[in-house]
Amino acid sequence: MDTQWIVTEVDGKVASVAADYRHFAAIASVMASEAPEAVNGVRTYKISTEELVSLKLGWEDLRLYGSKFQTGVWKALFEMERHLYSYSDIAAMVGNPLGVRAVAHAVAINPVAFVIPCHLVVPKESLDRVHAIRETARTTTLFQGSDLYLLDSIDVGDFAYGDEIKRELIKISLSR
Repeated sequence: MDTQWIVTEVDGKVASVAADYRHFAAIASVMASEAPEAVNGVRTYKISTEELVSLKLGWEDLRLYGSKFQTGVWKALFEMERHLYSYSDIAAMVGNPLGVRAVAHAVAINPVAFVIPCHLVVPKESLDRVHAIRETARTTTLFQGSDLYLLDSIDVGDFAYGDEIKRELIKISLSR
């Protein structure tokens, strides 16, 4: 995958990692409503997927622009173990099990691709299918290895940068 990722930093903290400039425009819009002294510097640069994967960022290294609920969802995603989740799983994690649609919206507008692993959230039906396949494999074979072979057979859900990139990011995340 040779995607070039656009990183936007605000005052030395990562505010966005995206394959296009849509988040940069949103950040600029928010900054336009702030006092000029509220921001000292903005920097944008491009990195490869390999460089993105090697980023070692903590939560304190991010400067996120979103509602309290959205940043709560993003923090839950940032802190979760690296495996596949459903939107319902994330809603339960953030203490709002009925807020699946709100969680889906927060996941969809995640400004920091890969660092906040929204790509690991898939439709519940797909996750249920993975579990059913795993159970069948467990009872009919000695297979106990990686589930990455399942990735091409399930609907991984929507992703701002396309299905192929989402599948590749899932493979990278789950093989680390």
